[in-house]
Amino acid sequence: MRTLVSLLLLFSISLTFGQETIYKEYSSEILNDTRDLSIYLPKGYNKDSISNFPLAIVLDGHKLFDLYVGASNYYAQLDHAPEQIVVGIDMKDSRNKDAGYDVNNGNLDNNSENFYRFIRDEMIPYIEATFKTSPFLTIVGESLTANYITHFLKEEYSIFNAYICLNPTLSNTINNQVESYRLQELSSEDNTFYFYLSSNPFSNTKKKDKIKNFGKFIKSFEIDNFNVVFDELTNSPSSSSSIGEGIFRAFAKIFEIYSGITKTEYNEKVKNLSPSEAISYLEIKYLDIEFLFGANIGIRKADVFAIEDIILDKEGGDYLDDFGKMILKLFPTSEMGHYYLGKYYESGKDFKRALQQYRLGYGKMNPRDPNADLFYQNVERLMNKTN
Repeated sequence: MRTLVSLLLLFSISLTFGQETIYKEYSSEILNDTRDLSIYLPKGYNKDSISNFPLAIVLDGHKLFDLYVGASNYYAQLDHAPEQIVVGIDMKDSRNKDAGYDVNNGNLDNNSENFYRFIRDEMIPYIEATFKTSPFLTIVGESLTANYITHFLKEEYSIFNAYICLNPTLSNTINNQVESYRLQELSSEDNTFYFYLSSNPFSNTKKKDKIKNFGKFIKSFEIDNFNVVFDELTNSPSSSSSIGEGIFRAFAKIFEIYSGITKTEYNEKVKNLSPSEAISYLEIKYLDIEFLFGANIGIRKADVFAIEDIILDKEGGDYLDDFGKMILKLFPTSEMGHYYLGKYYESGKDFKRALQQYRLGYGKMNPRDPNADLFYQNVERLMNKTN
């Protein structure tokens, strides 16, 4: 993990300055003041006129913005997360004013209440009206602002899908506050939510104990669509590196559905499915990706082949027909759809139609493809049976 975090920091430095970042002084009517915004547009933003992009709001932008953008690029490059629009709010001089609260009861003061309304009623509507955002919103905070973002859990209809709370400086009544927010009502929303919480091994004992107690409390909520991760980070080499490690770990959880089918996912959720269930699982997985992240990426070939053995080995290959047609629809220039249709017809002794499919598949292959001769053996085998 330490090596990965080091790579993440290097990735942040190397990529942040190579992408488009807009710097804007936003004049707020609610605050009667200005706030400096850094608005990062991902590499694919201008090239793709159709896709929308998830939005991440990063408080403490002067500290966390480049780091979060680096993590976003890193995961997008690995195809483990969608590209994101990232908005950092620079709070260096206004941090205590914007995120201030009463430590004894957790209530926001007047200035921080205004900042809350600024984010909710001004900044997010402005970003959504100006840029191509998807409905998936993330908010990120560290220390004081990490405590601050928990207040957004009180909204009747959730604004954010994901909360990343890094080493929060919590109020004494944080558990009572969150309990009053009626989180159980999230289960009635047709959406998915994530709450990531991390501690810092270099914080004082009182702060770490408070975070640990809150972590146990918020994990106790049994809400199917509210996914909670609490990381007690113990091996970070420094206080600052624990922030990067927390962001890295948060990405792994929040965007796990976006990644291709992993070995763990296959063993836990896929391998015992019937052929029809496996096909349905794959289709639903990618519908969820499009719904959550606005990313119509199409089903990855690797995920199609991940369920291949289920289709071939179970129920006598009865679903090879559906499987082959699905692959032809997804990958019309590939020979593989024809291969599975050929196997389907061959298993039913319909050798003429099987031969037709194998020929169609072979016709799509490059003669220099090292697998072309192997594929043609299907044609030769069926020619002997149809003569």
